[in-house]
Amino acid sequence: MNKGTFLFREGDTADGIYLIHSGKVRIGKITPDGRELTFRICGAGDFISEVMLFCNFSIYNVHAKVLEDGTYSKIKKEDLEEKLLLNPTLNIEVMKQMSIDQQKSQSKFRDLILHGKKGALYSTLIRMTNSYGIQQSDGILIDIAFTNQELANFCGMSREVVNRLLSSLKKDGKISIIDGKILIHDLQALKDEIHCENCPIEICNIE
Repeated sequence: MNKGTFLFREGDTADGIYLIHSGKVRIGKITPDGRELTFRICGAGDFISEVMLFCNFSIYNVHAKVLEDGTYSKIKKEDLEEKLLLNPTLNIEVMKQMSIDQQKSQSKFRDLILHGKKGALYSTLIRMTNSYGIQQSDGILIDIAFTNQELANFCGMSREVVNRLLSSLKKDGKISIIDGKILIHDLQALKDEIHCENCPIEICNIE
């Protein structure tokens, strides 16, 4: 698949799951007012399983947009369901992954509901350090460049609000921007602001 194409779009029949061999995919949704929300970014080795198993008919409620040229496999829903019935070990692994995905969603909603826009941005930055962070002498570098609009898409807010919050963090010396990448100088301060529960990294990440 080439960059800019879609594995599936919102409203398509949910007839399978995908395995990423190479490349990156953004899972997102378009709101009624035209804003784009980003739920997560998936990379090599990840499964995209936005389906309701053992239901006669379902549709994708999100879209999967290819961010980098890559190779992907599709596993048909009916094939997976058959394997789950015959293989208890596979069944357990799928249930485990679904549980982790549910906990990820709950933690994101918790941060947004309890701490508003600031909580949404701070928790996104914390998750990004767990996914892409590289330890530096003066902090943790998020080793991937995101535009402020892309950050806003993750947080479900406008670019202007993200600009204002990032400017405040820079002014306070909590972060700095280096070649479009965010260097977090005081990660603990961000965690303290949202009363971080120090969830396991498999839950607290952007992927």
